[in-house]
Amino acid sequence: MDILDLLRRSEGKTLEFKRDLSSPKGVLHTLVAFANTAGGILLIGVEDKSHNVRGVTNPLDLEEKLANLISDSISPRLLPEVEILSWRQSQLLGIQIYPSPNRPHFIKKEGLERGAYVRVDSTNRRADKELIEGMQRFAQGETYDEQAMPDLNSEDIDFRAASELFAPERILKPKDLETLRLITPHQGRKVPTVGGFLLFGRNRERYFPDVWIQAGRFQGTNKTHIADQSQIKLHLPAAVDAAVEFVNKHTLHGVEIGAVRRVEQWNLPPAAVREAIINALAHADYAERGAPTRISIFDDRLEIENPGLLLFGLTVDDLRQGISKLRNRVIGRVFHELGLVEQWGSGIQRIVTTCREAGLDEPRFEELGTRFRVTLYTTKRHSPTADSVDLTILEMMNAEHGLSTQEIATAIGLTPRATRTRLSKLVNRGLVREIGTSPQDPRRRYFSTG
Repeated sequence: MDILDLLRRSEGKTLEFKRDLSSPKGVLHTLVAFANTAGGILLIGVEDKSHNVRGVTNPLDLEEKLANLISDSISPRLLPEVEILSWRQSQLLGIQIYPSPNRPHFIKKEGLERGAYVRVDSTNRRADKELIEGMQRFAQGETYDEQAMPDLNSEDIDFRAASELFAPERILKPKDLETLRLITPHQGRKVPTVGGFLLFGRNRERYFPDVWIQAGRFQGTNKTHIADQSQIKLHLPAAVDAAVEFVNKHTLHGVEIGAVRRVEQWNLPPAAVREAIINALAHADYAERGAPTRISIFDDRLEIENPGLLLFGLTVDDLRQGISKLRNRVIGRVFHELGLVEQWGSGIQRIVTTCREAGLDEPRFEELGTRFRVTLYTTKRHSPTADSVDLTILEMMNAEHGLSTQEIATAIGLTPRATRTRLSKLVNRGLVREIGTSPQDPRRRYFSTG
């Protein structure tokens, strides 16, 4: 353990300071929460608020006392790494807990139902029934959306709706429902999986009343005054487009130039918005009940919030580094088949990159209660980044009627295919707007959003 590095950091999901062992109950709660969530380090001998190093007396005795306390109080058995650390004239006790494969751990005296804890930011939160069941599934390598729904039958999957959504990619056949795990064998018959029903179920609200998107546009920077709202209760793949459309409706500003041309400009990169919405629906914990996925648009930011903490073992820093675990395998597989996602684990990095390239503040990722929120800010801190070829493209786009791919390709000396790739990236960053009937439209034209 790097003691200097630890002292420089603030308490959070994977770090906590304790002055001493005078409150063993709090220490035990922290260790259990670390083991059940993403691991962490507990440093004894440091004041939690001031970070003043007080040190501990008789560290060897304290180490033995702590080992006995953990052994006697926590189940299943927890084996932390304990290290005596020297800091100037003081000695500290560092306890490192790794994410446990034996979740859920709990305090024996409190029992499993009341003694299991998870870590949310710098606090320990008692795990509810849904979180405990989630830990148990995770330990067994199972996902909630793969579970069978034995009270239903295969006809409860809307095959027509699924076929229509798959039509742009391929023809969906009845046997594909089982291949995609939308249905699964159960006691000699075919029944929907949770994921299949969430994606394409008939009468979904009866079983999952909270699986919808609540979207709102608020005046100002808080939720005091609402200007517009929408309840999106479509099948999940279709809900992505509806949610993106609602956000675009309220983050698109029209500016008149002269009397003939209207230039439209996004104050958020479309690629970041779409990616954040897809991530929210694909990684939501649908076992959690009580509130839908929420999209809140303010004057200065966009918030996208889904039920469920980060999957066990993950931190926000992991996400930023491209480390990801798929919470919903059925939903993830279908989203991938439909082309909604390219590669799992790259979504958060893509959001950060597109916002940075657009000159915006860094997005914020946080756990709140039992929910996960992504915040995209509309404040520009610097000019959007672009290389010399991109700048040439942007400088060309002054014509009233836009430019075609071929016209741009000829001007910059690239093939139409390479030009389309560049244009697609500029569109995703909100620097260029495309107008046409489809991506294959040969008459498609491009306009600057500046």
